[in-house]
Amino acid sequence: MPGFTAADTIRILVATDSHVGYAERDAIRGEDSWKSFHEVMCLAKEKDVDMVLLAGDLFHDNKPSRKSMFNVMRSLRMNCYGEKPCELEMLSDNSEVFQGAFNYVNYEDPDINVAIPVFSIHGNHDDPSGEGHLAALDLLQAAGLVNYYGRTPESDNIQIKPVLLQKGQTKLALYGMSNVRDERLFRTFRDGKVKFFQPGTQKQDWFNIMSVHQNHHAYTETGYLPENFLPDFLDFVVWGHEHECLIDPTYNPEMNFHVMQPGSSVATSLMPGEAVPKHVAILSITGKDFKVETIRLKTVRPFVMKEIVLAEEKEAMKLAKKANNRTELTRFLEGIVNDMIKQANDEWEEAQGDGERDEDEKPPLPLIRLRVEYTAPEGGNFDCENPQRFSNRFVNKVANLNDVVQFHRKKADASRKVANGTDMPEESVLASLALDSVKVEKLVREFLAAQSLTILPQNSFGDAVSQFVDKDDKHAMELFVMENLSKQVEELMSMDHVDEETIQDAMEAGKSKLEQLFAQGHVSTSKHAKRKPRPDDWDSDLNGDWADQPMAIVRSDLEDEEESDAPPARPATKGRGRTAAASKKAVPAKKAASAKNTRAKKKVVEDDSEEEDEDVVMVDSDEDDSQSQLFVKPAPPPRASKKTAPAPTKRGATRATTSQATRQSQLKFSQPTVRSQTKSKIKMEEISDDDISDDDDAFEPALSAPSTRSRR
Repeated sequence: MPGFTAADTIRILVATDSHVGYAERDAIRGEDSWKSFHEVMCLAKEKDVDMVLLAGDLFHDNKPSRKSMFNVMRSLRMNCYGEKPCELEMLSDNSEVFQGAFNYVNYEDPDINVAIPVFSIHGNHDDPSGEGHLAALDLLQAAGLVNYYGRTPESDNIQIKPVLLQKGQTKLALYGMSNVRDERLFRTFRDGKVKFFQPGTQKQDWFNIMSVHQNHHAYTETGYLPENFLPDFLDFVVWGHEHECLIDPTYNPEMNFHVMQPGSSVATSLMPGEAVPKHVAILSITGKDFKVETIRLKTVRPFVMKEIVLAEEKEAMKLAKKANNRTELTRFLEGIVNDMIKQANDEWEEAQGDGERDEDEKPPLPLIRLRVEYTAPEGGNFDCENPQRFSNRFVNKVANLNDVVQFHRKKADASRKVANGTDMPEESVLASLALDSVKVEKLVREFLAAQSLTILPQNSFGDAVSQFVDKDDKHAMELFVMENLSKQVEELMSMDHVDEETIQDAMEAGKSKLEQLFAQGHVSTSKHAKRKPRPDDWDSDLNGDWADQPMAIVRSDLEDEEESDAPPARPATKGRGRTAAASKKAVPAKKAASAKNTRAKKKVVEDDSEEEDEDVVMVDSDEDDSQSQLFVKPAPPPRASKKTAPAPTKRGATRATTSQATRQSQLKFSQPTVRSQTKSKIKMEEISDDDISDDDDAFEPALSAPSTRSRR
């Protein structure tokens, strides 16, 4: 190329969907995911690339196990650190594209020697969650192993700024957009709330590449990201999330850019798309031109999938007219599976090529899936064996011991209808769907199509179920019910005239309002519950983890008022709980004495509330100015009046029992002290009700990078 040399070429290893940690408890397949990821990183070092680009789902879980985190960190450190200087020059403002404590690219850190930088966005499996709204990639970035970019803190107002890199005369603008729930992202693009930033100078000289992690195909009307939603100034798009390997770039003539879909490096479901050989690519960029070198992965477990129709097999048709043909039919299918095992071993040998390998190395146990359509001809019958019993015949021959075969029948009608007239897909299509390929929200929507909820909003119900299933949030459903019921009660209490005849219509109107707010993006399901600090006398070994207890959740003001009349829930304190409770009733003076201890700790309670207020101020709310005033911290004079207000009613009693209070405060497991602190805290919350809003929507969890994004 005229004017350019090899020193101007930026070489990028492109991969996505490593899913490290998938099936890590499986005795056979437990190490597949990290072995494939390690091979990818070894290729980066072997091929001497300038950088690695990962398009999401590095981990299979957003809370990866220690083993998964260790394997990833070990592989990154073994292959990305070194004395070779990184030849990429950072031109953009680091703080604009990187967040967190280390908001700069890792190879510019003077304390570590990074030879091959890794740039990654997060996917739908390893997205941020929990306290601090941190992702697993945040840990890797803090360790100096990964450059985590392309964050989407606001899913309804997205701003995408590029990482600007240069090597020689080649300029690279690296865009990234981490995963957002497909339906919400579709609406955000449609409403024009996605803004792309371009370099201010020499726009025509930059090679613009973007990585995304969304549905590529239109599974539903709005459940995907159309290619024409992306800007036309892009030159190359790396598409994550889809597991089928389409490594050769395809040209989009409408948008004038190329799209590459690398696919996953490990099979997470027994689907036809996963049976395609797995590849990664080295993208070489020189000026505005590029070329792609594909590399087949060798450590991937071989996977062969086949579908047969017994009515079209000559040998099977001979058995259809026989009675008790199970044994012979099983023998026929067993022969087909054995042929598939041999095919898988041959494909693995072919993938190894002529490279160095141990002579004693044997092919790994393959993944085999045989789908059998066993609809018998008229007057015939196919007596099939139990699928799991049939699969167990191949112990020590296959890796998936319980689902080698899948039987299904062909329905006479192309589609069927349920009672309410909703069209359902063919039975064969339903049979082919695996759990990993079905969205929880879609299942909930289809389930509720034949029935309806009276009080709770239906569209946000799917989000809550998704949090419970996909993210292992034990309190997602409880929080969903609590929040929406409190909103319904507030709506009903605000109405002037409600009787038994109109309450049904009022609840329907309230539910419709909540559904409309959620559809517009103003209301989102809570990503995690706020929890009270663990009591000092809580015994985790005896009572379990404090975070799993219902009493640990910070409930709404309405629920606190309802529960204030009842005695607060207390943990069992190794046999002392009942004795302490009885002594409280027998000796009223101790109650007054403990009040002094409560007054001594009131300062701590108020400090906690101030910290929460400061976190909430950080949330960038999209509400109007009148609502945004709800986040203002109360002025110092009102707080001072709250401190002194209850003092006259308690000071006399505490002075009278100073010695008793001193003795009681020295007890480490004093139950009356705990109860008095709880009551005092409830009283504090009741006093401050006038200064805050009853609208739960205004108080979202305190996040360092707020997000209203849902997950699949």
